[in-house]
Amino acid sequence: MSLSVAVQMDPIDAINPPGDSSFALMLEAQARGHTLSYYTPSTLAQRGSTVTARVHRVKVDDREKGLHFKLEDWRKTDLTTFDVILLRQDPPFDMNYITTTHMLELVHPETLVVNHPKEVRNAPEKILVTSFPELMPDTLITRDETEIRDFRKEFGDIILKPLFGNGGAGVFRIREGDENLGSLLEMFNASFREPFMIQRYLPDVRKGDKRIILVDGKPVAGLNRIPAEGESRSNMHVGGRPELSELTAREHEICEIIGPELKKRDLIFVGIDVIGGYLTEINVTSPTGIREVKRFGGPDIAVMVWDAIESRR
Repeated sequence: MSLSVAVQMDPIDAINPPGDSSFALMLEAQARGHTLSYYTPSTLAQRGSTVTARVHRVKVDDREKGLHFKLEDWRKTDLTTFDVILLRQDPPFDMNYITTTHMLELVHPETLVVNHPKEVRNAPEKILVTSFPELMPDTLITRDETEIRDFRKEFGDIILKPLFGNGGAGVFRIREGDENLGSLLEMFNASFREPFMIQRYLPDVRKGDKRIILVDGKPVAGLNRIPAEGESRSNMHVGGRPELSELTAREHEICEIIGPELKKRDLIFVGIDVIGGYLTEINVTSPTGIREVKRFGGPDIAVMVWDAIESRR
């Protein structure tokens, strides 16, 4: 079965091929004989109910950056002519991102959009997780300074982060008695219009922040990310050290609880973050980790994702 596949993503010339999950999905699609195309969100256009983009046919090659793709000239294309669209641009999850989900919803499900655009829109990473408060660390969502100070008085050591941030950007640990909280809140209030997320600090983050990847609601691999010395963030691009990790009984329990909801929402490819047995995020916008898991000897998750996609066509 050959499918016509388009990938909506950030500029392909700027990605890091050895660590890019979108690129891994493209390589697997091409290996299966699917016709592969690519476009950036900035070229989307809607006229009436018709959504088009400036689309390039593309061939990908698992080589170093700069030699990893070849493009044909772009053609303005009705997106309903594709069988599958992979929604893979990176956050930030802002109004631009939200608008693209509205546009893609016009072509879904005639064209299968992965992940489901409506559910991506309704499930930003730090909001969907609040549907499972019994699995989370103590958490507050607000921009009210009195509430935040009361929360710190209760727990002492807290994490403050933007509600729609990504990649560890803007994540701060504030210890009990830290006099910088007021200045930090001033900066957050000037930078963000949305509420902030405040959580009780989990000392177990020193042992790692585990990214667990689920395909069609089932856990398939875990990648523990250990913070660099002097860092409270474990994201790999700020020095976090990844290692393949078996899931604990508690992590299996978390997946069993959230898996049916992810499947019901038709969220095929999802990454969750777990620290010390607590669920901290559910990533649905552009999950990562495919290439790292395979490089450390784990399963080929791109194969699993495409098996799930093909079962729907």
